[in-house]
Amino acid sequence: MRTSFLWILLPLLLLLNLADLPVSRSTCPSRCGEIDIPHPFGIGEGCYLNSWYEIKCDHINTSLSVSKKKKKDKEVVKITPYSISIKHSIASKGCSSDGEEELESLLNLTGTPFYFDQSNTLIAAGCGITASLTNVEPVVAGCNSRSGKKSRTPTQDFLALDECITTYSSDAEDCRKRSTADEKRCSGIGCCAANIPGGRQQIVGVRIDSTTTTSGGCKVAFLTDEDYLLSNGSDAQRIHSKGHATVLLVWLISTSNPSFFDSLGCHTKKEYRQARQNPFAITYGINCTFDNYSSFSTYGICECTEGYRGDPYVVGGCKDINECLEGKDENGNPVRCTNSICVNLQGGYNCVYENQRRPVIAIGVGSSFGSLIFVAGIYLAYRFIRKQRRLNQKKKFFRRNGGLLLQQQLTSTQGNIERTRVFTSKELEKATENFSLNRILGQGGQGTVYKGMLVDGRIVAVKKSKVVDEDKLEEFINEVVILSQINHRNIVKILGCCLETHVPVLVYEFIPNGNLFEHLHDEFGDNMMATWELRLRIAIDVAGALSYLHSSASFPIYHRDVKSTNIMLDEKYRAKVSDFGTSRSITVDHTHLTTVVSGTAGYMDPEYFQSSQFTDKSDVYSFGVVLVELITGEKPFSFLRSQENRTLSSYFTLAMKEDKLFDIIDARIRDGCNLNQVTAAADIARTCLNMKRKKRPSMREVSMELEKIRGSSEDMQSHEYVDEDKEDKNKRVVEVNIGESSWTHVAVTAPASQNSVATSSLSDTEPLFPHQTR
Repeated sequence: MRTSFLWILLPLLLLLNLADLPVSRSTCPSRCGEIDIPHPFGIGEGCYLNSWYEIKCDHINTSLSVSKKKKKDKEVVKITPYSISIKHSIASKGCSSDGEEELESLLNLTGTPFYFDQSNTLIAAGCGITASLTNVEPVVAGCNSRSGKKSRTPTQDFLALDECITTYSSDAEDCRKRSTADEKRCSGIGCCAANIPGGRQQIVGVRIDSTTTTSGGCKVAFLTDEDYLLSNGSDAQRIHSKGHATVLLVWLISTSNPSFFDSLGCHTKKEYRQARQNPFAITYGINCTFDNYSSFSTYGICECTEGYRGDPYVVGGCKDINECLEGKDENGNPVRCTNSICVNLQGGYNCVYENQRRPVIAIGVGSSFGSLIFVAGIYLAYRFIRKQRRLNQKKKFFRRNGGLLLQQQLTSTQGNIERTRVFTSKELEKATENFSLNRILGQGGQGTVYKGMLVDGRIVAVKKSKVVDEDKLEEFINEVVILSQINHRNIVKILGCCLETHVPVLVYEFIPNGNLFEHLHDEFGDNMMATWELRLRIAIDVAGALSYLHSSASFPIYHRDVKSTNIMLDEKYRAKVSDFGTSRSITVDHTHLTTVVSGTAGYMDPEYFQSSQFTDKSDVYSFGVVLVELITGEKPFSFLRSQENRTLSSYFTLAMKEDKLFDIIDARIRDGCNLNQVTAAADIARTCLNMKRKKRPSMREVSMELEKIRGSSEDMQSHEYVDEDKEDKNKRVVEVNIGESSWTHVAVTAPASQNSVATSSLSDTEPLFPHQTR
């Protein structure tokens, strides 16, 4: 019965093991020379547990501080998961002519996580030497090297003695001869050995007793775990010239902070023993334990449990041993389960007899298949629930973002249903590679513009805003419907929107050559604006687009943010007015306080600040600044100019007043331009920049006059313009906030009212700054 249960639980145990992966410390050196550096030891900051485990590596020697005073490091020979071998000095007498010898060698490990391993042995080499261990508990241990021929026990302990005393024989020559006769172990003649007393030793000294050691010659005493020294123990001079011996220490981990042991997943030995009492203890997956080194110690040791082997100080470092493979003799015959079949299990093995094998295999296969079905069912249920949540969230966003209103508007707008498309979030994610950073065309305070490709191959620009003002959603939907009906070759077309996301996403046609500002101010270094003819054509394109918005569209639309960064250039460098800012009609700034200031410094109508009203003549003023940009190549606002000429409009107006137009014409076009055409265009710009709105021309007049300039002769004269334009007082005017940012640079702008109704003329609109009532 127990075997059957083990087979049933084996698949689940394998699943648990998948999560038990070792921790990688790829950034930390794992070796110093030929020495492996296991965790918690490490080289460099952050690679070791604490300063006791810091390894200093100079690629020649590996050293470690094992003294509480940390005044002198010890060279490391080897590190294992349980011990560390270091080099330690030896005590000597009569070996050096310069007198620089130490009769005692002390190593104090008090307060450190290191203890002396009991495999260390005291070795005394030389004829007639008395050596002892000091500071050990309970008292003293030592040995002596004799000169006589009678042998004693080669390795001996001296416990509970004040000191170790030997007598000296005069047969020193016999000592030196016999000391090399036995090369397997210290025979007691010329070399003796003594074991360390039991217990947890942290202070051990090696001392040569100068009062009782009376024979001549070189004598050394040292503590070591190396067996090879015993075979040549009588060669005291050679050992002295070496200068050190290898000492084996046990290293531990402080148990005062159990977080380290918890991170390893190790259990206490008490927990392990309790788990082993269960007949199915193997299912617990306990592969390592930790316990205090002694009842009075604050340091503990980790060990791999039975059936596991490896490094217990690394997560997953204890690996299962395949007892069935290892349990074979030299002929390959199994030493386990000799009359049955050995089945390896995690942390153990099981012997299965042939008559039990078939039902066990059937149960195992059936349980494995059942487990897989169970896991697959949970996974499919998880995916279904997650999909349903996403669908519900998309429906919620669609309703909140005005999707139902948009569908109603599109249904009621005959002939335009095909023009405006409602995209799904999945379509736009696929088009932009899940809004990949590599697809970003530009970004700013309000959102980000991505380049995308629809399934039909069309390249589009996808504008994704950052935040939403739910009070403006109805206005936003109305603006999308109105702008989708605009069909003009010099206006960037809005193709549709997506309402399934947290904030509405707009989709526009993609314009490949960037904006006018970048080319005009030579940010690309392509010198494309080197001809006046190209600049004049761009001015005519923009004027025609604005004239269409103001006069020819279904409802007059004010752009509200005409500037060179909102004028895009297609593959033939034809201008397209962009950034109608519908996304900005529903966006707020980072303070979440909606601002009514719309426009960009240098382009804004000065009368706008006085009347708080935005009209079609405000767009005319902004266009006048763009026209001056085309003529002069100057930026609309610059701190390089004098304070009174910071804005381009004031700089241009002053130059025209002083009859210095030729001086401010862009040097790139000055020599090759038609000066009469430039002068005529400058006159148009000056009338557009008139401080009084009523004295500015309409965009229709500006467009017509620019067309005349292109087709005129060199003797053309500048034109005067009608001060006031007359419009139908009952004509409905729809203001659309045409945002502040460029097509590829989104910035903070304010929302505008979409349902403003004019009561007198195109110059009369609702106040942009609301009046406060008390």
